[in-house]
Amino acid sequence: MRTALVTGSSGFIGYHLCQRLLDDGFRVLGIDNLSEYYDVDLKLRRQALLQKHPDFSVLNGAIETKGLLAEVFARETPDVVVHLAAQAGVRHSLVNPRSYLESNMAGTFELLEAARAAPPGHMLLASTSSVYGANTEMPYTETDRTDHQMSFYAATKKATECMAHSYAHLYDLPVTMFRFFTVYGPWGRPDMALFKFTKAILSGAPIDVYNHGQMMRDFTYVTDLVQGIRLLIDVIPQRPEDGIVPAGDSLSPVAPWRVINIGNSQAVPLGDFIAAIETATGLEAKRNPMCMQPGDVPATWADATLLHELTGYRPGTSLAEGVQSFVDWYREYYATNDWAETSAAPQDLRRIS
Repeated sequence: MRTALVTGSSGFIGYHLCQRLLDDGFRVLGIDNLSEYYDVDLKLRRQALLQKHPDFSVLNGAIETKGLLAEVFARETPDVVVHLAAQAGVRHSLVNPRSYLESNMAGTFELLEAARAAPPGHMLLASTSSVYGANTEMPYTETDRTDHQMSFYAATKKATECMAHSYAHLYDLPVTMFRFFTVYGPWGRPDMALFKFTKAILSGAPIDVYNHGQMMRDFTYVTDLVQGIRLLIDVIPQRPEDGIVPAGDSLSPVAPWRVINIGNSQAVPLGDFIAAIETATGLEAKRNPMCMQPGDVPATWADATLLHELTGYRPGTSLAEGVQSFVDWYREYYATNDWAETSAAPQDLRRIS
């Protein structure tokens, strides 16, 4: 049984990934600080569902806490590490940038230091499509330059890519960075558009439509993303002996480090996205046109060719299917308050031998 350490295990993507790894026979160790950035009860309910599995355990703590990750790595010696914990959200980084510095950069530093002392077989770290910043040529490919981030959130995630590369080079730590593209699906984050739009439409409230609707996003269904991560766990980058990298590959010439897009490879207009929610809910949205928000970009679009070449996989869940799945979950989740059977108290890795 391989051991996987997942940071951010009670988050949206972390929850789905932990479920998948448990289904695949991994022993999963989760770490999550249960941040109050959004509804903590939602995180606790995800965590309680994971705790039903005998091979899952969790430590609730902040990854930036000095020595915390080092202690866990030394004691548990994980085979695989998937680092998802981060302060997310472009707009929130305008309000509280320090939280991004502490969680995204200091937290990643603690992770890299822990891995240096107790190296896992493979580390996979989450980045974001936001690192492409002011790039206008699309679709985005991993070998594009990423020099002009538009938000502090994006800047911190770009910094973690650079930090991880330096540790991969210096200490021969195999690292795969993956760049997410607007992930959505059941158990999603309340600060994301799909959650906010669905909540507003079902309650009859207007939705805020930024840039007057002139936006496009590469919407990626969460199980497609998780499938990509799962396959990449077994695609371990190796330092090229001759320093030569094949064309189109983002592998570093001087380190066992690679960055990979995981996206649906479609740029969907915001209007089409809203229409899909209207179809799924059976209700018409009331639109509140607004200007572009600082830090936002008008479009994202992934070239996922490298993911396919390395794994044989292409994300393919249609927007209509994915949005309907979320709306069905949302209605069911908020139709009941009966969570007694899943309200187990969080376990603590320090009490687990």
